[in-house]
Amino acid sequence: MQKQQGKHGGGASATPAAKRGRATVSGNSAAAASADTAAAPSSLLGPSLQVHSTFADQNNKRIVLALQSGLKSELTWALNALTLLSFKEKEEVRKDATPLAKIPGLLDALLQVIDDWRDIAQPRDFLKTQRERLLANTVVTGFGNEYEALNSNDAVSNPRVVPSSPVTEVSVQKNRNRTRPPLWWLDEDGLFNLDDEGRAENQQCAVAASNIIRNFSFMPENEVIMAQHRHLLEMVFQCVEDHIREDEELVTNALETVVNLAPLLDLRIFSSLKPSFIKITGKRAVQAIMGMLGSSVKAWHCAAAELLGRLIINPDNEPFILPFGPQIYKRLVELLSFPAIDAQAAAVGALYNLAEVNMDCRLKLASERWAVDRLLKVIKAPHPVPEVCRKAAIILESLVSEPQNKALLLAYENAFAEILFSDGRYSDTFGRILYELTSRQGNKVVTARGVWGM
Repeated sequence: MQKQQGKHGGGASATPAAKRGRATVSGNSAAAASADTAAAPSSLLGPSLQVHSTFADQNNKRIVLALQSGLKSELTWALNALTLLSFKEKEEVRKDATPLAKIPGLLDALLQVIDDWRDIAQPRDFLKTQRERLLANTVVTGFGNEYEALNSNDAVSNPRVVPSSPVTEVSVQKNRNRTRPPLWWLDEDGLFNLDDEGRAENQQCAVAASNIIRNFSFMPENEVIMAQHRHLLEMVFQCVEDHIREDEELVTNALETVVNLAPLLDLRIFSSLKPSFIKITGKRAVQAIMGMLGSSVKAWHCAAAELLGRLIINPDNEPFILPFGPQIYKRLVELLSFPAIDAQAAAVGALYNLAEVNMDCRLKLASERWAVDRLLKVIKAPHPVPEVCRKAAIILESLVSEPQNKALLLAYENAFAEILFSDGRYSDTFGRILYELTSRQGNKVVTARGVWGM
């Protein structure tokens, strides 16, 4: 699959905000862009262009019809218009932002643009099984098993067919009486395939459509509509599932879209009575997330960790996520050892929510090798974001609240005491941790009670 250099959309940022923010433009880039403005009038069509709020109201039907037409000029106009309408600077409050609900049919039209690309993007040899194709009333087609004539009397050209065999005559009769499947010509490769330029244009349109959908997911007024749109969620998870062979920016846009919608997402929607376009199940969706979690791309595994942490907030998603618990804990603990601070923040955020689910999660997390060591390292380093350190301390407090974890955590008593006396920000949390370790009945370390004055 060809990768295009001139892709649409922006990159992701790993800020620990409620929404994943946009990448900011550096000063040098902004200066260069302003210098090119005089020479290239097309550069005026940038993020600083203000769109009047009545534009969408006057052109909403035309935008949807342009997307549905498939015409290059109309499709380009609609995608450019929607990109401008959906763009919003970070932390900018725009009163003229166009909610998705005001344009009926727009989301389905954008999804159709992406579906059209995905229909031609995947190798067709892997999408269909080999079958015998018939032309007119003859069984000799030249397709599939070439030069194999079922009614041939030439034993040399077709040695597997015995001349004048009764079995052959029956086989020929069955093939002649077999009805052709409807619309079989639409499933063939050949005369009407797109050339490289056509494929490139379809790819660019799909990436632009996915970027628009991503932009819409940043608007609070669109969240409920998009989180309940089954076709959108199926497309998003299918792009995430096919991240190895799909366009990287299309995958990134899909992943950021579902991260924004995750607090309102219920994985049971894939087993509901709503019309389904792609056979995605709740288990398959979590497996797609696990594939991204194990990716070597930092933006992808950070977003996957953040996504799991947001999905587990909904109790209805627990039956789909918890069966993958051991794999999730192992990978998140591994992310804690990465030098990237955003990977550590994403892992701590996910573990913070997972540790609050039930006792089984806390027991498995505590028994995960290096889990406690790396959580302590995040606090001692310390992490540049104080909230991440606070959540890491609360995770340790959740682990020590289970009596079964006491034997494991007693080995870190000195480390807990060191943080208690050296960092006043977390002294209350680690005081409670030490109290839990030393105050209960049956504890072998009885002398520690006198040390902490309990």
